[in-house]
Amino acid sequence: MMRRLIPAAAALVLFAAQAPAQTQPDATQAPAAGAASPAPANPAAPMAKKHRSRQTLQQRFDAANTTHDGHLTKDQAAAANWPYVTNNFAAIDKDKKGYVTVSDIHAFAKARHAARHKTTPTPASSTSG
Repeated sequence: MMRRLIPAAAALVLFAAQAPAQTQPDATQAPAAGAASPAPANPAAPMAKKHRSRQTLQQRFDAANTTHDGHLTKDQAAAANWPYVTNNFAAIDKDKKGYVTVSDIHAFAKARHAARHKTTPTPASSTSG
């Protein structure tokens, strides 16, 4: 009996995981007597965000650049929900072209990183004797 139960239970779990999320019941309909409140459609959804793979700068740029011309405007960055570029657009677009390129973003990020991790040089000790 156990040999039949375990594969059946495993199949039910797999089927439930692959089933599409059910829609919420209409607010005008009363729940059936004795019916339990519906469970969340996908309880693991908040955890799914943690396991997304990170995109490279080029991948993110290509996704945001809807015109595919190599020129990313501030509106395109905002539409792609890219706050790093949107908030620093004026500093990245040093030449005031109205757009930025991948190399502009990379140069800005590199300069910003260097400025943040700049160490004050220690004075050389004199060893004259």
